[in-house]
Amino acid sequence: MKSKKEVSMKFMNKDANKDIILGIITAFIEELNPTEEDLSDIRAAVTEAIDNVIVHAYDNEEGKVSLIAQIENRCVIIKVKDEGIGIEDIAKAKQPLYSTKEDASGMGFTIMESFMDTVEIASKVGEGTMVTMKKTLSE
Repeated sequence: MKSKKEVSMKFMNKDANKDIILGIITAFIEELNPTEEDLSDIRAAVTEAIDNVIVHAYDNEEGKVSLIAQIENRCVIIKVKDEGIGIEDIAKAKQPLYSTKEDASGMGFTIMESFMDTVEIASKVGEGTMVTMKKTLSE
């Protein structure tokens, strides 16, 4: 039988909210007794997803972010959704070092993909973006 657990939250796309979000995510998956590496990987990927929303989704304006975290057995699923400007060309946005902002590294999706098992991006211009990340924790 599958065990499933879920938490969801909405917050403003402010840098100051990252520590709170990471604390909630850490507490949420703690019962699975994750390795330090798994925990660090998830925290890094979530940080990048939130940073993308802060920098890109609302063009440096204030906006809302939804985060849903789920646990299915030992698989952690995290969805970060915004209602911002959307991504015109996802394939291009996923290329390392590509960014629409001069002061951004262009490594956000690359970092997410390197720390999680899968990363899926769904986006509509003018409607927003949802990034779904999955990682099965080590035993």
